[in-house]
Amino acid sequence: MKKPLWLLTSFIVLCAFGNVPTKPVYHQIKKIAIGGEGGWDDLTFDASAHHLYITRGTHVMVLDTQTDKVVGDIPNTPGVHGVAICPKLHRGFTSNGRENTVLIFDTMTLKEIQRVPVGTNPDAILFDSATNRVFTFNGRSNDVTAIDAATGKVLGTIPVGGKPEFAASDGKGMVFANIEDKSEIVAIDAKKLTVKSHWSISPVEEPSGISFDKAHRRLFAVGSNKMMAVVDADTGKVVATPEIGSGPDGSGFDPALGVAFSPNGRDGTLTVVHEDGKNSFSVAGTVPTQTGARTMTLDPKTHRVYLITATFKPSTGAGRPAMEPNTAVILVYGPK
Repeated sequence: MKKPLWLLTSFIVLCAFGNVPTKPVYHQIKKIAIGGEGGWDDLTFDASAHHLYITRGTHVMVLDTQTDKVVGDIPNTPGVHGVAICPKLHRGFTSNGRENTVLIFDTMTLKEIQRVPVGTNPDAILFDSATNRVFTFNGRSNDVTAIDAATGKVLGTIPVGGKPEFAASDGKGMVFANIEDKSEIVAIDAKKLTVKSHWSISPVEEPSGISFDKAHRRLFAVGSNKMMAVVDADTGKVVATPEIGSGPDGSGFDPALGVAFSPNGRDGTLTVVHEDGKNSFSVAGTVPTQTGARTMTLDPKTHRVYLITATFKPSTGAGRPAMEPNTAVILVYGPK
């Protein structure tokens, strides 16, 4: 029997790219009121403990995602931007932007172990499992500080030639960071502590969040001009620029479902970008969230996406609107 053309086409695609996941449809699962004082920046999920770390300006809240209860707080983190976790050492690390330090804490007790001076205004922070090192991306000194995760010793400083934002690791000794003011990605040798490459990601502008697909070696960098750059992590070539929403800060990638995310704080949406093939990407959905939800993290086991936002006072036209006290919430989304 002669097979239909669509069936033959589907067979060819599967042979070329493997078992491509179907496009998932996302919806809001729940909303968790956490209240508390302070704004926020990055979210970090520790899969080994089911803990969600929520940075709140001068402290870090810890939420148990199995009970939806706040189970701890890490104080004295001035200007905290992000948290990195090393599960095998039971150590966590916070980037304290106003203090120019990294606080090292015990993930079992949440108690401070050590405080390490780094570059000026450390923003994003990343643990690289291949080298057992923690990297801070210092926004004002335009460099990256490398720290030994076990000893807390500063191993070196890497100039990157611009303002580094979020970063991602390939787990094989390479770290990739967005350079926000130059619309580029730097590829850093995490062992040698040198910049290997500077890659332009034009036409994407002011990249912030970045995530990584280890299987296909693709980077996903979200920009301020409503575009995501999909970048080959070996050549630096921009292979696709799917449309996203306005005001993203974070990014995420779910390897099992083959989707990248852009949380768009200004729009109040979550863009879901599906990996259709080797260099083929399409917007699988634009999910309504809530204004201000611009950063995210992901639980790779449950495929749940966590975002944070709050209720805001009416804008006065001068900077960001003020947050209504005690209104912070965690928004949880997942595939149907």
